[in-house]
Amino acid sequence: MPNSILTPSVIAKEALIQLENNLVMGNLVHRDYKKEFAKVGDTVTIRRPVQFQASDGASRVNQDVTEGNTSIVINSRKHVSWGFSTQDLTLSIEEYSERYINPAMIALGNQVDSDLCGLYSDVYNFVGTPGTVPSTFAELGGAGQLLDEMAVPKDKRNAVHNPATAWKLADGLKGVFVQDKARGAFEEAKIGRYAGFDNYMDQNVKVHTNGARGGTPLVNGGSQAVTYANVKSTMTQSLVTDGWSNSITGVVKKGDVFTIANVFAVNPMSKQSTGQLQNFVVVADANSDGSGNATITIAPAIITSGAYQTVTAAPADNAAMTFKSGTASTGYGQNLTFHKNAFALVMVPLEMPDGAAFKAREQYKGLSARVVKDYDIDADTDVIRIDILYGTKTLDPRLACRLTA
Repeated sequence: MPNSILTPSVIAKEALIQLENNLVMGNLVHRDYKKEFAKVGDTVTIRRPVQFQASDGASRVNQDVTEGNTSIVINSRKHVSWGFSTQDLTLSIEEYSERYINPAMIALGNQVDSDLCGLYSDVYNFVGTPGTVPSTFAELGGAGQLLDEMAVPKDKRNAVHNPATAWKLADGLKGVFVQDKARGAFEEAKIGRYAGFDNYMDQNVKVHTNGARGGTPLVNGGSQAVTYANVKSTMTQSLVTDGWSNSITGVVKKGDVFTIANVFAVNPMSKQSTGQLQNFVVVADANSDGSGNATITIAPAIITSGAYQTVTAAPADNAAMTFKSGTASTGYGQNLTFHKNAFALVMVPLEMPDGAAFKAREQYKGLSARVVKDYDIDADTDVIRIDILYGTKTLDPRLACRLTA
């Protein structure tokens, strides 16, 4: 029996199956798609969860509902395109997928994963020793402990590691590998369950290069705290500092992590000190001026009271800043441990072109892809392209922790 001509809908459905199969990070985060058609630059608004604080006594104490929000910009438009012959369309879907669709979706899947791994720079929770590849239960357990102290739910915790870390940890997990020869790409990436995390390898895990630094950085001015009402959409604030070397470009880089003397983290539920200094992350590159001053945008915001309290106290004037993210101007791997709701991938359907007869758009498990075939009159060939449109976002950095390597 001769093969049937492949239809655009069949190709689009197979493309989405292969895309999901080749995602690692993308399969572990909160994933949603909006049914409304979107263009590059469109924005999706997401509400942050409300937090309350327990009150004393029998008398009712009403609390204001200060509901924050965040937005995801749909700004990543990616595609893969290739030429083909009419004869190619008579292949079975299995043959066509192996020859064309799967390689195309590997490329797109890696791009999505790379963008999600790049969200590490939003995460302020930080454990490990820069320059030392984690290899033990205790090292991975340090991330689990920190997430426990941040009241992160125990379920849906994942860890995504670079190859060096994954192979080191795998040595202690030799007995848990799945032996199924038909495992898909996503299953192949799984190392096993260890220290309360489902562990995966992803070659798209990023390397963070620290800022140039220099000098002895100090907080310049005490009581630099804010209220949640003033920062609820960003949970960031400006921190005025001094003591840097003069006129340094890139004295700190986005993603650098530091602590401040005597500023301790609190459990988000009990508001009790965890006994650990609060980690802060730099959210934008900054320079020092000719006097060694620098104003740095940081997260989380320094909030000393209320339902959204983050620290025990505001920093004192001249409080010392200690950088945890490693040596200045040096790069280190940024493995990620996280609850599913720490990060989001929002994929939306693209509009269909009016001029193409061979076209289809499909949605599947929070993913969306569009397939279009047309004739290239300049090259005298038929071409096909698969497009995806998406945005990525850190929804709640408290739910994640970096494990440096």
